[in-house]
Amino acid sequence: MSNRWFLRIALLATLLGAGVVVLGAYVRLNDAGLGCPDWPVCYGRLTWPSDEAAIAAANEAFPQRPVETDKAWKEQVHRFFAASLGVLVLTLALAASWRWPARRNLLIGASLAAAAGIFAYVGGLIPLAAILSLAAIGLPLLGAAFWQDSWRARATAGLLGLVIFQALLGKWTVTLLVKPIIVTGHLLGGLATVALLWWLTLRQGRWLEHPSAPGTRPERLLTVLVLAVVIGQIALGGWTSTNYAALACTDFPTCHGAWWPEADFGEAFVLWRGLGIDYEFGVLDNPARVAIQLTHRIGALVTLVLVLGLAAAIGLRSRNPAARGIAVAAGALVVLQFALGVANVLLSLPLPVAVAHNGVAMLLLLSLVTLTHALYPRPQVAS
Repeated sequence: MSNRWFLRIALLATLLGAGVVVLGAYVRLNDAGLGCPDWPVCYGRLTWPSDEAAIAAANEAFPQRPVETDKAWKEQVHRFFAASLGVLVLTLALAASWRWPARRNLLIGASLAAAAGIFAYVGGLIPLAAILSLAAIGLPLLGAAFWQDSWRARATAGLLGLVIFQALLGKWTVTLLVKPIIVTGHLLGGLATVALLWWLTLRQGRWLEHPSAPGTRPERLLTVLVLAVVIGQIALGGWTSTNYAALACTDFPTCHGAWWPEADFGEAFVLWRGLGIDYEFGVLDNPARVAIQLTHRIGALVTLVLVLGLAAAIGLRSRNPAARGIAVAAGALVVLQFALGVANVLLSLPLPVAVAHNGVAMLLLLSLVTLTHALYPRPQVAS
């Protein structure tokens, strides 16, 4: 595959991945994560039950989860888009490694193991499905670790392993009844996939690179630090959403009229509560949800200050013109994100605002990935 076509597919995969993340937020915020009680099918069907006979049969087969068609189609359409993204990532990985037969065969073997694992799971062969899944994830990650002579082969192999793991997280989201740590991990995995695809696109296209004016060491360190803080804040946002704590406080900047209301931090961040618990609509009492909301607010303030500080430091002082523009864009995005967060509280979490809050978080993350790319130009080495 030519470099031009590789770049086009990488860009298409990035755009599709961004759409999958936003669609996932839409599904989650519509409480449709359990719209299909099984995986990868939906009530035993490739699509979802829609006519009366199919709905009646599905309700008989799954009495614990009666069909809600408006939720079922959203969940299954999200799965279709995610599967399409997986096909594009596999295409990129094969294209990057095609000239090495052993590498090509390893990636094909991993993909076949993933497919066989799905069939084994559907057929009830759970131990075999687990072994095949481990092979499907582990083989590409081995390539990413050891294929030192091709950055494209390493990057795309790692992406393939990540996407297969994302599929497992999607399955566990359903089978573990939207357990918060799983759903939050699924969100972070989706964002990591989009960020890596965007980085791959930037590197392949050599966009926004200025080798004559690379970033200084302090600029690079500050950018990486702020990027880490943003990732942490996104994780806090995911934890807030998956524990249904977004409306634990309905006023701002206070919470229940107090600057520091009753809050249970001990219960708020218990990552694992065992199996068999249905987490739909949350299991925490209000003080624990308040603790999550307060932590997210503090994180939002820290993130706002640091991103604006980064925007000022690089936007005003950097010798790299691309970095200056990207830093200013990141500053604008963090202000917009903060405003959307406040609007979510004051307007009682309207769906368009809540989805936009997720989307802008992704854009903020991508802006910092872009800034990192601009400050670390790729050396002139073989692909």
